[in-house]
Amino acid sequence: MKPPLRIAILGAESTGKSTLAAALARHYRSSWVPEYLREFVELQGRTPREEEQIVIARTQVEREDLVARSTGTLLFCDTTPLMTALYSCFYWGRVDPQLAKMARDRSYHLTLVTAPDTPWVADGLQRESEAVRQQLHEKLLEALTQLGMPYTLVQGTEQERMQQVIRLLHPFQHS
Repeated sequence: MKPPLRIAILGAESTGKSTLAAALARHYRSSWVPEYLREFVELQGRTPREEEQIVIARTQVEREDLVARSTGTLLFCDTTPLMTALYSCFYWGRVDPQLAKMARDRSYHLTLVTAPDTPWVADGLQRESEAVRQQLHEKLLEALTQLGMPYTLVQGTEQERMQQVIRLLHPFQHS
């Protein structure tokens, strides 16, 4: 079986990554990999510590690779090690060298960035504020540019975002 095209969906907190990933997987009758961080926070009842960031990124990648072995032509990935590295830098001022390497070296066929143009919604332990969301969005765009990783900013309502991505993926469906 041919490996799927991996589509990374990145964005700051409360920007609709999970909603978009799930909707795209339904639309394309494909699979998506949920963000492990959300599960971690729910299971632990707390936000992660600095030394747990590498474990979170590794688990995310392991789950992505597992799903990739059994899915169709597209795999939607709700976050990547790059976001984990960005959060590490934001909260602790540094990034574990292994995590930094994983963030640099992990590649995706397409990278989508969800704009912070949806209403910010508090989500217990995992979400901070509209101001933090905006700061992290800017840091993400800077990091993608510095790494030379092309990306597409998706914005608007859920339906508008879907239409943008469907148009973007159209050439891949016919190759």
